[in-house]
Amino acid sequence: MNGIFEAIKISEHIYWVGAIDWAIRDFHGYGTSRGTTYNAFLITGEKNILVDTVKAPFKDELLSRISSVIDPEKIDFIISQHAEMDHSGCLTDVINLVKPEKVFTSKMGTKVLKEHFNFDFELTAVSNGETLEFGDIKLTFYETRLLHWPESMITYVHNDKVLFSQDGFGLHLATYERFADEVNESILFYESAKYYANILLPYSKLILKLLDTLGKLNLDIDIIATDHGPLWRGEFIEKILKYYEKWAKQEPTNKAVVLYDTMWGSTELMARAIGEGLAAGGAKVKLMHSRKDHRSDIITELLDAGAFIVGGPTINNMMFPAIQDAMSYIKGLKPQNLIGFTFGSYGWSGESSKQLRAILEDFGVKIVLDEVKIKNVPKLEGLQQCYNAGKTVAELLLKSKN
Repeated sequence: MNGIFEAIKISEHIYWVGAIDWAIRDFHGYGTSRGTTYNAFLITGEKNILVDTVKAPFKDELLSRISSVIDPEKIDFIISQHAEMDHSGCLTDVINLVKPEKVFTSKMGTKVLKEHFNFDFELTAVSNGETLEFGDIKLTFYETRLLHWPESMITYVHNDKVLFSQDGFGLHLATYERFADEVNESILFYESAKYYANILLPYSKLILKLLDTLGKLNLDIDIIATDHGPLWRGEFIEKILKYYEKWAKQEPTNKAVVLYDTMWGSTELMARAIGEGLAAGGAKVKLMHSRKDHRSDIITELLDAGAFIVGGPTINNMMFPAIQDAMSYIKGLKPQNLIGFTFGSYGWSGESSKQLRAILEDFGVKIVLDEVKIKNVPKLEGLQQCYNAGKTVAELLLKSKN
């Protein structure tokens, strides 16, 4: 076992014993340009408790950090809050090594973990709101179903006023800094927004319920200990809670995202003309190219947008492949409260803009203009039509804010 990795104490009884993944660049379709961490925690006291594990290749890093505090075989209990493999990948190996008295998880977690690992170890289900005492350590468990898996739960440590929030409030960021207030704020909140947009956006109504529940529980929280990225403490707890409320409400702004692709440059000319019209009408504009901007960055820009305008050329009677990839990804994340329209150039058939419109309508974008279609290379008259369409959308956005 590699002994160079050490635990970091985050409160009186709790140590961070997770792993840092500096190299990961794709997280099931989500571009993680800054890497990530897999956070696990060791609670020490009359009984020693491990909260979550890490992705399988990082097992030795986890065990090394635990060993810097206690012999791993002295772990009495394990809590598994989330069955996804980045948090449970080495759970079986850890169970076999430490032989805990019990492994606690949610009722749904007992099913999901057994389906993943097919192990014989008996799992102990905890109920929503159940409180257990482990010697001198007092824990309360809360189910957070579909945030973002059906078996998800969070755990509150009364002694240290720490909330283990599982995938909630996390971000993908590889860093040696363990707390959010030690990280550049612009990076911190951009990556938090990106995480929300790519992981939690479809569950925004449940997020609002969770925030309401946390408010009613009135828990005294000194630290929100996430499963990814740095931990929240002090004034940063209030900051991230306010951001989550904002993102979950998805209230539209006067920002417009124009997503396009182009074969020979004609659709790009149209996109640029639309962007000029939007800007002239007073909108904030973000032009994005489906082969040059990652799909996870596109959905991040949509998180605080009010309009989504999409265009692409037609190839083989279909939309351009890269646009189809991005739109399939965005559709699954279900951004809400957007207006928009579609556009595109074509040679002889021109189905792309109609197909794109159907996708927008399918996830609830309000179509405010007919498709703008131009055959072959756009002339000044066609570009003026694009400009006017952009300006009209900008005016609608500004009107909705007044």
